[in-house]
Amino acid sequence: MRTVILLVMSNLFMTTAWYWHLRFKQEALWKVVLISWLIAFFEYWLAVPANRIGSYQFSAFQLKTMQEVISLVVFVAFAVFYLKEEVKWNYIVGFALIVLAVFFVFKKW
Repeated sequence: MRTVILLVMSNLFMTTAWYWHLRFKQEALWKVVLISWLIAFFEYWLAVPANRIGSYQFSAFQLKTMQEVISLVVFVAFAVFYLKEEVKWNYIVGFALIVLAVFFVFKKW
């Protein structure tokens, strides 16, 4: 559970670092890159421990899959609430296929 919480928190920082500036397109690129790097710094302080702690319970493949799904969930919330974008049907289908991938990664064969 700690791994999931840390990954969610790290993805909040990383999604913000990557996409916050899309509402500020008039700002100079060097400024938004610098600010994004500063935000991403905190993401690493959360992601590295999340993966280290998680490695005792999950494989690297499982950790990466978990991170990608969490990243998508965080991004959808960010895009809807901060960027004011709508979720379209084809996005939902694509994300559902990713969830299917999670089944195959985590299934004990």
